Amino acid sequence: MHTLRSIALPLVLALACAGAGAAELVVIVSARNPLSALRPEQVADIFLAQTGRFPGGDEATALDLPVGSPLRDEFYNKMAAKSPALMKAYWTKMVFTGRGQPPRELDNSIAVRKMVAENPSMIGYIDRAALDPSVKAVLVTR
Repeated sequence: MHTLRSIALPLVLALACAGAGAAELVVIVSARNPLSALRPEQVADIFLAQTGRFPGGDEATALDLPVGSPLRDEFYNKMAAKSPALMKAYWTKMVFTGRGQPPRELDNSIAVRKMVAENPSMIGYIDRAALDPSVKAVLVTR
């Protein structure tokens, strides 16, 4: 017969390991962009096509990771409190009504970082492990 301790310890270890594998998400802009920080609602407004501008008035173009990417799902859950299904419904409505287009999708964090680094008007989100001096984090999620 198993004791509670012999069952609970492996369960606790499994849960701890599952959390350790989670990526830390950062919202980035080019190192040449004058912004130093953004609030989650400002990021959400840009990524949901509610505004095409950064708070200072400069043009803002959002870049996305592919549909089905765990980092993308985490990003929209944290920034806009929307699941993948809600995001699909949101963009279907926005496109159908002519009020907006979803952000351009790139294959991975490295591709997003490179494109953002080259253009101060772009904003994206990446795994913190992909950060380098060509971009700066304006929001870090935990």
